[in-house]
Amino acid sequence: MSDAPARPVAAEGSAPPRSSSVVAVLAFAGIVVALMQTLVIPIVPELPRLLDAPASDTAWAVTATLLAAAVATPVVGRLGDMFGKRRMLMISIVMLVIGSVFCALSDALVPMIVGRALQGLSSGVIPLGISIMRDELPAERLAGATALMSASLGVGGALGLPTAALIADNYDWHVLFWGSAAMGVLALVLVLFLVPESKVRTGGRFDLVGGVGMAIGLICLLLAISKGADWGWTDGTTLGLLAAAVIVLLAWGAFELRTDQPLVDLRTTVRPQVLFTNLASIAIGFSMFAMSLVLPQLLQLPAETGYGLGKSLLTAGLVMAPSGLVMMALAPVSAAVSKAKGPKVTLMIGALIVAAGYGLNIVLMSEVWHLVLVSCVIGAGIGFTYGSMPALIMGAVPASETAAANSLNTLMRSIGTSVASAIAGVVLAQMTTSFGGYALPSEDGFRTVMAIGAGAALLAFAIASFIPRPRAAVATATAPAPAEAAAGTPAGH
Repeated sequence: MSDAPARPVAAEGSAPPRSSSVVAVLAFAGIVVALMQTLVIPIVPELPRLLDAPASDTAWAVTATLLAAAVATPVVGRLGDMFGKRRMLMISIVMLVIGSVFCALSDALVPMIVGRALQGLSSGVIPLGISIMRDELPAERLAGATALMSASLGVGGALGLPTAALIADNYDWHVLFWGSAAMGVLALVLVLFLVPESKVRTGGRFDLVGGVGMAIGLICLLLAISKGADWGWTDGTTLGLLAAAVIVLLAWGAFELRTDQPLVDLRTTVRPQVLFTNLASIAIGFSMFAMSLVLPQLLQLPAETGYGLGKSLLTAGLVMAPSGLVMMALAPVSAAVSKAKGPKVTLMIGALIVAAGYGLNIVLMSEVWHLVLVSCVIGAGIGFTYGSMPALIMGAVPASETAAANSLNTLMRSIGTSVASAIAGVVLAQMTTSFGGYALPSEDGFRTVMAIGAGAALLAFAIASFIPRPRAAVATATAPAPAEAAAGTPAGH
């Protein structure tokens, strides 16, 4: 197999004294990128006034990031496998810095959208970081390091909201983006000096046709999902985009199966360990985002509704922040469970914890501490699941395809979050109560979304149960993650 020499190269390039700094720098880079995703949330209601544009147009400041991230993540992952993961990591961080500067200098809609799209191009940092860890770290450190890197997504997202709200309330809104640019520059410098470039790469020719086809298909799909509530789910534009997505992605899949050097090796993705992990990732991404939609709204709705808590956006962010810290604190626990029982068990445990968190939320939603508890429980479950998925993926693919495979897994989670946003939006728009002349989401509407989130987590548990058990006969060279030292690598053959 193409990954046979991968382990000697990785061991040669990793010295134990440096491994801690590599993990810290990569986790910091992941947190910086995750912060970017929540940076704009506090100012979204103000963007029409700040940019002198209709709300329907300023919504593209969020949509542009989503679309750019969806296209960039698998493309950058493949380029990382071909030409160097550290190189593509640094290019991704440069895109974040340039996009942040665009936004910081903007007072009009178009440069803001351009800047947010450029920021979205940095979303491949976390899967690239995990892939660098596979190449550079000693085997005994890999599980804990990848769990920490995965947790950086939750940490950055959880800490980003209160930080951004605090800055937006007390300073000019441009400071949000200058801060993002400064953190990006710091991450870039740290990567440049402390993270080595892996020698594990495939070279070859980039699949340009596959990249364009995948980009068109994903944009059509995610645009229909993210804008369907605004345009109408039966509107011709929405249905046309969904139909185009199906046709383009089917044609893209047929092309990828016939080309010699595909952007995505679909034969690898249908191996049971990869396939069921990616399907579980969609369900977990859905479940995670349901919390992000429900809890802030419950906290901010007027107390006079009888179920809202009447808190500020800053307070809502502070309530959510501990969940990110829980994710990071439990990263070593997740790694220990994976080492003892395997990452499949860790994924299933995490899914059950997430479902339990939503179950708690259905009955505990009348006090601030209730929502802090719920966010921490769900955060713990997300930490377990996000820590286990890279180990499962890396245990089933050659080292030369690590970045592409991890990036595709990240994309699956993003699709789950997009679908969650759309479904929760429909539920909350249909289940309303009248308050002060306005239609607000009802208490039953929130409980319904929580129940759907719990159901998605249980679905992830069920899907994860189909992931094949490790096979002790397989050589550990094909599966460097300690917990999956004998994962079923050839299982798809």
